[in-house]
Amino acid sequence: MVPRYFFLTKGVGRHKDQLGSFEMALRDALIERINLVTVSSIVPPGCKLVTKEKGAQMLKPGEITFVVMTRGATDEPHRLLASLVGVAIPAGKEKYGYLSEHHSFGQTEETTGDYAEDLAATMLATTMGISFNPAVAWDERKQLFKSSGLIIKTANVTQSATGDKGRLWTSVVAAAVLVP
Repeated sequence: MVPRYFFLTKGVGRHKDQLGSFEMALRDALIERINLVTVSSIVPPGCKLVTKEKGAQMLKPGEITFVVMTRGATDEPHRLLASLVGVAIPAGKEKYGYLSEHHSFGQTEETTGDYAEDLAATMLATTMGISFNPAVAWDERKQLFKSSGLIIKTANVTQSATGDKGRLWTSVVAAAVLVP
């Protein structure tokens, strides 16, 4: 099975139990009704990015669905956590793209989102022979990658949250959902 579509989604949940908070995060991300199977980081050639709403409508309850997903959880009050997925799509429908996943504590949504997007784009760039300096800031490399004409889109989906002050479990998820 080679997916034809994918969508990016994120969610946050709070509950007295860790599993309950994860379920709430999946509901917030609109993916609680499917069976999730995690896979590695390749966007198949020609696979089209669709909106979360359109992608979720394509899925049936109970369907086995492949995802690149990251999650984090805490029951520590005020602890900052984030989960994110980055994506890099090449020009040309015959080439594959990359997805990267990351979760962190104590980092802002912008910082972690840029990190995952950078990671996906860097993985793709190295497979395409794009010459670059890895020590250069992400914003500069992003422009270089796009101006090469070989990478046409980079993006990320990031969910951050702070731990509940009442010590409820707080969970965050971010995922790229691959749709047949």
